[in-house]
Amino acid sequence: MRWCLPAPIESARVRELSDAAGVEPWVAELLIRRGKSSPQEALRFLKPMLRSLSDPFSLPGMDAAVVRIIAAIEAQERIVLFGDYDVDGVTSLTILARVLRASGAVVTTFLPHRVDEGYGLSAEGVSRCVDVHAPRLLIAVDCGTTSTAEVAALREKGIDTIILDHHEPKESLPAAVAMVNPKVAGEEFRYLCSAGIAFKVAHALLKRRPVAGFDLKTVLDLVAVATVADIVPLVGENRILVKAGLERLEQTSWAGLRALVEVSALKPPFDSGHIGFGIGPRLNASGRLASAEASLEVLMTDHAPRATILAKMLDQQNRERREVEDEVLGLAEAQILNRFDVNSDAAIVVGGQGWHPGVVGIVASRIQRKYHRPTIVVGFDPMGVGKGSGRSIEGFSLVTALGNCATHLEKFGGHDMAAGLSIRQEFFDEFRAEFLQTAGEMLVQEQLVPTIRLDAEVPLSAVNYNLLEQLDCLQPFGTDNRQPVFFARRVLNYGEPRVMKERHYSMILRQGRSDVRAVWWGAAEYPLPPLPWDVAFTVSRNEWKGTVSAQLDIKDIRTSE
Repeated sequence: MRWCLPAPIESARVRELSDAAGVEPWVAELLIRRGKSSPQEALRFLKPMLRSLSDPFSLPGMDAAVVRIIAAIEAQERIVLFGDYDVDGVTSLTILARVLRASGAVVTTFLPHRVDEGYGLSAEGVSRCVDVHAPRLLIAVDCGTTSTAEVAALREKGIDTIILDHHEPKESLPAAVAMVNPKVAGEEFRYLCSAGIAFKVAHALLKRRPVAGFDLKTVLDLVAVATVADIVPLVGENRILVKAGLERLEQTSWAGLRALVEVSALKPPFDSGHIGFGIGPRLNASGRLASAEASLEVLMTDHAPRATILAKMLDQQNRERREVEDEVLGLAEAQILNRFDVNSDAAIVVGGQGWHPGVVGIVASRIQRKYHRPTIVVGFDPMGVGKGSGRSIEGFSLVTALGNCATHLEKFGGHDMAAGLSIRQEFFDEFRAEFLQTAGEMLVQEQLVPTIRLDAEVPLSAVNYNLLEQLDCLQPFGTDNRQPVFFARRVLNYGEPRVMKERHYSMILRQGRSDVRAVWWGAAEYPLPPLPWDVAFTVSRNEWKGTVSAQLDIKDIRTSE
């Protein structure tokens, strides 16, 4: 890794902000570097408040959406919530279904089958939805922005469509009654995921048509789960929603979330990592391998015993998903060994027959992290139809790159950092060559070297409970509000490192008279450099037998310069 040390900041500025905000100097430095240089900006960041949320009607398309939904409620028209099979999709449906049912609506939910019907408002999924539910109003959630033909077909059948989505639009937009997608109409609120938009719609609906006894704060934990799991930026109102949602999760109203917390063996206080590595993967598990109905049901049920059964089922499916994922990863690694040249290839594109489409996204993410290259992984069915998923690196837009290769694709869509695609197997080699060429033209060599951006030098003597408390005020961590990375110089290793589960290093680091326990996750296959070390690390909370201590999570080690 290339280490990028922080630029020095004038000490008087640091002292002034440190005193005004009541934080340690290193926190003040970090706030200044992240654009929170005034005491007012810093305090708004450190203490996000729900009362700071904007009027939901400031989102484009909101008024038209709410007017049509209220008309459907009062006319008792059948409303179908058509969602996606990932965490953002099922939580969005849950939020809207609970609010609409409390409002007296005739509403049901629909999820497409990943393998048989594909993503979003596919022709196959829409056809089955209409046959089964016969809606008068279809609300497409976490999908629909690019579904021009499907919305037109629904309109011909006399079915109105509202689209609540956060995916990138194309040139032509569907002729929906209303579209609430911040990415269609400007820069504001572009960071919201679909559950955040669903929350805004629910807020607007309740403002226009209040429901006695319904507290919208009860769904904040669902919004937090989706926002973290969908890896959208934790900035602006997302930070407010996730902060409040994580606190709400500790006393959640929903039997399903309680069961998922229990089966994931999570303990409060909750943070983004508990969602990203505990709740999120289990909610994603059923949709990755088959249908996401169990994930939706666990969030919708109010029956605790049923929630426990479903949570255990999702936990088992998550274990099965990991086995399938490891198998596909091994096959992908074999292709990389034969075809990837680290000196000339600016991207990685792999694919194979029978690779499960539900795990190609996770495999792409793991390959991207290991090789630091934009990565596309495609699984082909027996008919030669491929479904792929991509993950990117900083500064490389997958949507733009796929647009340059669109002649080889049946369809594609997504974000700059994550995207999906469909392709015929006979066009795969040409697509791979063109994507690699596009990546080579869009990226410079410096971007292909993984960089670790350091926030502050912290001696091991300062890694203590006070530092944990200071870190807590900067939470939640995630995209665009990453966890601070510290470094310490001339560190020694006390004793021999221990290898845990054949994958991780566990060690005691020493600097002067201070010893701190440290773990280097997933690094046991790499030899350690000669001592003494410079160590880059984050700090996490370690609880053992009721005692809380600060633990180093190593990000990189190099011999001290």
